[in-house]
Amino acid sequence: MPLITGPHGKRILILLAVLICVAASAEVVRAETVESLSAVKSVYVGSLGDGRGASEMRARLLQRLGSIHGIKVVANAGDADAILKGDGHIWTTGYQAVGSHPASASHVPVFDGFLSVEVQDKAGATLWSYLVSPRKFSMKRITNDLADQLVERLQYAMAHSTAETGTVAVNAGTTTVSIHGAGATFPWPLYQRWIESFGEKAPNLRMQYEPNGSEAGIRLLSEAGVDFAGSDRPLSDEQMRDWKTKLLHFASVMGAVVPIYNLKNTNGMLNFTPQVLAGIYLGTITRWDDPAIRAVNAGAPLPSAEITVIHRTDGSGTTFVWSDYLSKVSPEWRLKMGAADTTAPWAVGRGAVGSEGVATAVSQAANSIGYVELTYAIQHELTYGTVRNAAGVFVRADLASVTAAAAELREPANGDFRWSITNATGKSAYPVATFTWILLPAHGEPSQKRAAVIEFLRWALTAGQRECAELGYAPLPAGVANQEVRTLATLK
Repeated sequence: MPLITGPHGKRILILLAVLICVAASAEVVRAETVESLSAVKSVYVGSLGDGRGASEMRARLLQRLGSIHGIKVVANAGDADAILKGDGHIWTTGYQAVGSHPASASHVPVFDGFLSVEVQDKAGATLWSYLVSPRKFSMKRITNDLADQLVERLQYAMAHSTAETGTVAVNAGTTTVSIHGAGATFPWPLYQRWIESFGEKAPNLRMQYEPNGSEAGIRLLSEAGVDFAGSDRPLSDEQMRDWKTKLLHFASVMGAVVPIYNLKNTNGMLNFTPQVLAGIYLGTITRWDDPAIRAVNAGAPLPSAEITVIHRTDGSGTTFVWSDYLSKVSPEWRLKMGAADTTAPWAVGRGAVGSEGVATAVSQAANSIGYVELTYAIQHELTYGTVRNAAGVFVRADLASVTAAAAELREPANGDFRWSITNATGKSAYPVATFTWILLPAHGEPSQKRAAVIEFLRWALTAGQRECAELGYAPLPAGVANQEVRTLATLK
């Protein structure tokens, strides 16, 4: 080996020394990267966006996090074990009169909003995420409430977290592998996020998911037009028997369907009982000042106006969840509307295509009501109400109440993950909660494509779950995810 000499040789030696130091520094950074929230000792709070109330929420987060024993809030991201960042936004839902005489009363705004955050380690991997919606509605209290809720959830997660594997070993070689999925619109924002995150780990993988509805996704899977389907409706035993090969359902995440409405001068949240929701969609409750609605909304300025009912016309998993719930709580619904399905023989109302269509129709029609996914309602600043659950409690849909709906699940003896969690019995459970599923054949020819689909699903059930909550989805209970990962391990 020739010696390196002369001025150029000295520069080369210096360059090599610098490179060795940089490499060593990189190894130190990797070694110091935390693997779970429990190992986080210092936090940097980044931007929460430029939405209304975001700066106030960030200030409150800094104050609350700084008071946690064992956690240091640092001023520079480079000095932190983890970085907290996200999006916070407050909006006005209406105005409330204050004063005993209407003519002289002042009107103060009523607010709603959300705070969504993600905690990442130094390498950019997500350690935890969460989204909270408010319990209180005045401007000062709502920003503090959202930040306080978030810190409470974070503290709990830090105390109970452990290092998770969550890593994947994607080996597509140098060959580009393409995967195509289609189906449910309900989880589309999350699936899009997952595809982006997983794609960073598998650069030779090309994935796409078409949110064309549960019914269309299942049809394409039956025609071998896609590699997997997304569905908010699990197939029935009869439908499963029609398939040439055994079909597996993997619950991927949890969410909720909420009643949205458009009422002028009605501030805050309206309460809905199961009987009221069933009556509205059966056409037996036709006016907003119906005694059944007034009985659970004392003091609300309900208009003496006809209810304009909006429903989905396309084959929709959201409609399945809505009708699955109503069929459980209303004998009249079961008698007149039949079993839950992706479509329904609607007795009243106007039809609209997709969640966007329902939301647009409700926003444009005064005195209207509709139903959409919780994530869609939050992201589009829609007003939605509470629903009385099986325990008799009016519950607002959020991550905690959706998670509570799955608290009583038990491991299926046959590996069948087609659970229904609508009308759950828990006191804190939101009653129109649901899983959404990824469907794929149990058997198939071994190939890079099938191996990639299985690996993607394994990642989604482990590391991918940490990315759910920031977008408004409830992660799977650990027991459910573990059961499904064990089932995945048996596939080839």
